[in-house]
Amino acid sequence: MQVPEKLINFRVYKDGTDLIGLADVSMPSFEAVTDTVKGAGLAGEIDSPVLGHFKSMEVQMNWRTVTKDNSFLSKPESVNLDLRGAQQVYDSSTGKFVTSKLKVVVRGVPKKFEMGKLDMGASVGSSNTLEVNYIKVSLDDKEVIELDKYNYIYKVDGEDWLADVREALGLA
Repeated sequence: MQVPEKLINFRVYKDGTDLIGLADVSMPSFEAVTDTVKGAGLAGEIDSPVLGHFKSMEVQMNWRTVTKDNSFLSKPESVNLDLRGAQQVYDSSTGKFVTSKLKVVVRGVPKKFEMGKLDMGASVGSSNTLEVNYIKVSLDDKEVIELDKYNYIYKVDGEDWLADVREALGLA
């Protein structure tokens, strides 16, 4: 039995290659856009999700200090980030720990930059918030979820839930 335990560590890269610093990251929530369905034939109301459509999604990175390597996140232009992590998994059949790869690719536009606080001998605590328009999560090089809001792509475990929508819109 493989027991996923914890994230050992991770790093943040710009465009997949340039390390931009040490951060803790708050990942986005996938909250569906909904519309209330009510009327004859229903015993009440249902908030029905719109297939493959999600509300505003944010990723926030909290930095120890402000540096030239992460200040580019304040420019009003799209950025591509790779969050690469190593996860600890316990293999109960062998009694050994196994390392699992986590990769999160995020594309978005900066929407908030907090400078933090200047205090002697302490972390500044600056942060950047991006509006996410693309995200792909892979575990051990296998795609788990992909959302591309501009190109009508929403895949979960390889199944593309918006393929029929793209075809209906004449995009396929």
